[in-house]
Amino acid sequence: MPSFDTVSELNSHEVVNAIDQANRELAQRFDFKDTGARFELQELTVTLHAQVDFQLKQMLEILKLRLSKRGVDLVCLDPQEPQTTLSAAHQQILLKHGIDADSGRKIARLIKDSKLKVQASLQGDKVRITGKQRDDLQAAMALLRGAKFDVPLQFNNFRD
Repeated sequence: MPSFDTVSELNSHEVVNAIDQANRELAQRFDFKDTGARFELQELTVTLHAQVDFQLKQMLEILKLRLSKRGVDLVCLDPQEPQTTLSAAHQQILLKHGIDADSGRKIARLIKDSKLKVQASLQGDKVRITGKQRDDLQAAMALLRGAKFDVPLQFNNFRD
């Protein structure tokens, strides 16, 4: 029986490259010269360091631009509140990946309500969609692409 998996994954290599490019851009921009502004990546958290809150906003836009040019979906960004002191400001950006149980149930409910001849089942951090015909699976993919979720969706492991 044909099936495919709906997942939400980040290409960590592209994220690292985007952070490196953003750091290089900060080093060359006139308004960030000698300010100590930088991006740091630890696990799935990007920390923005700057002197003032205004610079954090500019740095976030630089980060979004670099990630989008690298093909990373910006839906996965979860910016936290900036924290400022008298001498510095920093902000954490969480990178969401994986489909949590709540999003998985939303996907399964959308598939079930669409009246397509496919079934959706939660399997850990992915949703497996099975059907008898390839055309039904492709219609399910088109439906999921058109829907708005709080995580970016990719499709892999297509079995015929």
